[in-house]
Amino acid sequence: MAAYSAEHWTDLFVAAAGASAALTGLVFVAVSINIERILRLAGVPERAFQTIVLLLGVVVVSVFALVPGQSRTALGLELIGESVVCLAAIAWLLRASIRAGRATDEPTYLRSQLTLALPGVLLLVVGSASLLAHGGGGLYWTMAGVVFSLVGAVLNAWVLLVEILR
Repeated sequence: MAAYSAEHWTDLFVAAAGASAALTGLVFVAVSINIERILRLAGVPERAFQTIVLLLGVVVVSVFALVPGQSRTALGLELIGESVVCLAAIAWLLRASIRAGRATDEPTYLRSQLTLALPGVLLLVVGSASLLAHGGGGLYWTMAGVVFSLVGAVLNAWVLLVEILR
C-alpha cells in the first residue's frame, strides 16, 4: 500500500529535500541581512532558529525516506525520532521566546509562532506513529507535515526579512 511504502514517495522527498535546502540558504541570507535588528528584538532570534529547525526537519525526513531498501519499521523509528527532536526544539524555542518577554507582551506574536511552527512538526509525529502502526494514513500525514513545515518556514522567513523592519 502506497501510504506505508516510501518507494512510492521518492519524487516528493527529493523535491522536499531540495526545496527545504534552498530555503534554508535563503533564511541564512535573510538573517544575515537583518542580524542586528533580529538580535535586538526579543524572541526574534528564537523565531529564526525555529525556521531553521522546520527546514532542517524536512531535509532529514526526506533523507531518511530516500534510504533504499529499508523497512517500514526502520523508517517509522527514524521519523519518530527526528520529529520528536524537532518538536522538543520548537517547544524549547517557544519557551525561550516567552521568557524573552515578547510572546507575553504581544499575544499575536505567540499565536503566530504556534500557528507557524507546531502544525508541521505535530503532523510529522502523527505520520511517524501511523507508519509504525501501519494504519491511519502513514506517509500521507508525513507529506502534510512536510508541506506545513515548509509553509511555516517560508512565512517565518517573511517575518525575518520584511516584517521586523516595519
